[in-house]
Amino acid sequence: MYSLNPKYIQDLTFDSQSVSFLKTIGEFKGKQELFFTQTPEILNTLKQVAIVESIESSNRLEGITAPHKRIEGIVLESTQPRNRPEEEIAGYRDALNLIHESAKNMPFSENIILQIHSIIYRYMPENGGFWKNRDNKIVEQNPDGTIKRIRFRPTPAAVTPIAIKKMTEYYDIAIQHDGRESLLIIPLAIFDFLCIHPFADGNGRVARLLTLILLYHFGYEVGRFISLERIFEESRETYYDALEKSSKGWHEGRHNIMPWLRYFWGTIIRAYKEFEDRVGNIRTKKGSKTEQIKNAVQRKIDPFAISDIERECAGISRDMIRRVIRELRDKGLIVNTGKGRNAKWKKQKGVK
Repeated sequence: MYSLNPKYIQDLTFDSQSVSFLKTIGEFKGKQELFFTQTPEILNTLKQVAIVESIESSNRLEGITAPHKRIEGIVLESTQPRNRPEEEIAGYRDALNLIHESAKNMPFSENIILQIHSIIYRYMPENGGFWKNRDNKIVEQNPDGTIKRIRFRPTPAAVTPIAIKKMTEYYDIAIQHDGRESLLIIPLAIFDFLCIHPFADGNGRVARLLTLILLYHFGYEVGRFISLERIFEESRETYYDALEKSSKGWHEGRHNIMPWLRYFWGTIIRAYKEFEDRVGNIRTKKGSKTEQIKNAVQRKIDPFAISDIERECAGISRDMIRRVIRELRDKGLIVNTGKGRNAKWKKQKGVK
C-alpha cells in the first residue's frame, strides 16, 4: 500500500541514471560548506529572497495569491493580513520560519505534521491541526472551475490516522533500523503523505514544508538559500505529471515510483546549481549585469514579472533590468503578455 513499506523498498531497482542523480546531489552536498563560508551579506540576501519566494510560490500553487508588496510586508511582519489569502500566507510564513530555526528538533511524526498544519491555519477562523473528517479526491479542473476528471482518490478519512501512523513507523524503520539512503526515503515519505492526503485542505503546503524539514535532518540545506517551492511552481506541470504517473496502483503497492523520484532529485540538483551560480556571481562579480539579467530570464519556465528578475539579481537596479528586458523583447526573444502593473513576460518558443 505504501512506498515506505519495507518490502516495496527492498524490491526497488535503480538504473544508471538514478545512481547518477544520487551521486550528483551527494557531490553538491559535499561542496555546500564551501559556500556557507561566504560573506554574511551574500547569504543573508539569498535567505531573504528565498523566504519571500517560498511563501509566494507555495501558496500560489494552491491558487492563493496576493500582491508581491503585500507579501513582502507580511514576511517582514510590518503588514497585518487583511483577508483570507493573506491570512494563509502569514500562517505559511510562521511555519517556514519555525522550520528554518528548529527543523532538526522536529521529527517526522504525527504530532509535527499536525503542528505544521495548525500553524498554517492560525490566522484563520477555522482551526487547523485535524485530520480530514470526510473523503477527498484530487481533481483536474476546467478553466471555469468545474471538475474535468479525478486524478487520484486518496486514503479514506476513516483510516487516515492509521495510515499516517503506519507511514511514520515505516519511515523510522527505513532510516533508523535498515539504514536506507535518505535521498530515497525522503521523497518516498513525501509521496506517501500526498497520496494519503490527510487534510481537508493544505496538503500540498504541508508536504513542501515537510520536504524542507527532512532535507534539513540530513544536512541538505540548499532550501535555506534557494526556494524549493519556487522550483516546484515553475515546473508545476512536470510536478503534477510525475505525481499522477507514480500514484497509479499505489493503493495496491504496484505503483512505479521512479517518475516521482527522478522529478524530486532533479529539483534538488537544480536548486544546488542555482545556489552555486548565485553565490559565485555575487562573490566574484562574474559576468556583467546584463548577463546576470539574461541568465535569470533564461531560467524562467513560466511567465514572469520584472519583480521576479529583480529578486534574482541582487544589487541591480530596476531601470537596468527594464532596459535589458526591452532589448530581449526587441530581439524577439520574449513577449509581453499584459499591460500595467500586472504585466508578465514569457520566452518565445524555441528560446532557451
